Amino acid sequence: MIKNRVITVQDTPITVAREDFDDYICITDMAAAKNGDSRAADIVKNWLRNRLTLEFLGTWEQIYNPDFKVVEFDHFKNEAGLHTFVLSVSEWIEKTNAKGMYVKRGRYGGTFAHKDIAFEFASAISSVFKLYLIKEFQRLKADENDRMKIEWDAKRFLTKNNYLIQTDAVKNYMIPNGNYHSDMQWLAYADEADILNVVLFGFTAKAWRDANPELAKKNNVRDFATISELTVLSNLETHNAQMIREGKEKKERFEILDEIAKYQLNILKEAERVKEQIEDMQENQ
Repeated sequence: MIKNRVITVQDTPITVAREDFDDYICITDMAAAKNGDSRAADIVKNWLRNRLTLEFLGTWEQIYNPDFKVVEFDHFKNEAGLHTFVLSVSEWIEKTNAKGMYVKRGRYGGTFAHKDIAFEFASAISSVFKLYLIKEFQRLKADENDRMKIEWDAKRFLTKNNYLIQTDAVKNYMIPNGNYHSDMQWLAYADEADILNVVLFGFTAKAWRDANPELAKKNNVRDFATISELTVLSNLETHNAQMIREGKEKKERFEILDEIAKYQLNILKEAERVKEQIEDMQENQ
């Protein structure tokens, strides 16, 4: 079991904990970098009552937490911005069943947030602090992987941990002809990888290779996917494996996966929109 680690960001020690195969960062430690330990809790509370913060948190939970209580979230979001609105992390967790943050009591406790959320909270400290935090966190992960003799691939690392980052990668390839959603004859002979390819990209791997013979010599279509597409692909693989165990037929699985892909891609686009709004507000402050 990996113990808590500590990284230092602009002379501020910050605890990084390992929970459920992912990293959570102590935002109480981060808040101390702005006004010291005495006001750290107030900084977290003020950040949490912001409407854009709640939209970001709610979007994150809807992507990764199937037990998230959306109705309670909507109530908080509607109240946000009012002078009387106050929300603690504990209340947020209790009322919405949120998983993105948790509170640890005791001498070495504090509020811990999933790294996606912690990076967003860092923006409330300063843009410079956020950059140094990301840099130190990446250094920590690289050091850990070096010790374990694991090759650290930056793109795969981002994908595995489902960062809410959407790149505008240029797809320098020809789009194959054909409508695989209306003409379903291909499905009877498709393997599982191609079912996911059609759901996500709209065509099979063979169709892509036929349309891009030169690129296909050294690449496949997934090498040109954006981070968002790879994130959704990872989730689709999990859903598909579960449906196979349940004995669902290909056509039913395809239809379900198609709906999941559309929903999750839309959520990621919305998350990016919220992120850009927050960044614009901070730049104008």
